[in-house]
Amino acid sequence: MTNEEVLAIFREAGAVLEGHFILTSGLRSPTFLQKARVFMHPHLTERLCKALAERIREEVTPPIDYVVGPAVGGLIPAYETSRHLGAPAIWVEREAGTFKLRRFDVAPGDRVVIVEDIVTTGLSIRETVACMRDLGAEVLAAACIIDRSAGAVDVGVPLIALAEYAVPAYPADALPPELAAIPPVKPGSRTL
Repeated sequence: MTNEEVLAIFREAGAVLEGHFILTSGLRSPTFLQKARVFMHPHLTERLCKALAERIREEVTPPIDYVVGPAVGGLIPAYETSRHLGAPAIWVEREAGTFKLRRFDVAPGDRVVIVEDIVTTGLSIRETVACMRDLGAEVLAAACIIDRSAGAVDVGVPLIALAEYAVPAYPADALPPELAAIPPVKPGSRTL
């Protein structure tokens, strides 16, 4: 699946929004990819995650014991991608601000792939990598549907992106005038 095919699915779902957005990272952007509008359609989610699973198979040597998604954004893509990889899906969730594996167990040496929805700074993946390594798991790679950094972000493991989509992002104190003139909206799941 090409970058344009991935973005066409987002456009089909009405998930490419224009305005002034506060991203989960705290950065500001004139474009927001509202993946929830894609994930509400199982047939679109399946197309993306099946293609992501194929990309993972090309780059990761089996076996994969678990596909791990960071809650909240990674839950749906991790589950759907795991279905196509034939591996169980588990997730980490925040407890006192830190990702923990609360509902599942992994054994030392278990081989995991982390699946996220959209990567901007890579913070959720880095925190998930740290959690898995603290438990003794071997993190083979991380994967995402869209890498907003266009390959610039370092998540500490190989990052497999179904698509790259470089969208400008700015610190709140360095906004271009046209963006500063629009009231900001915070549509993401994590509070700052």
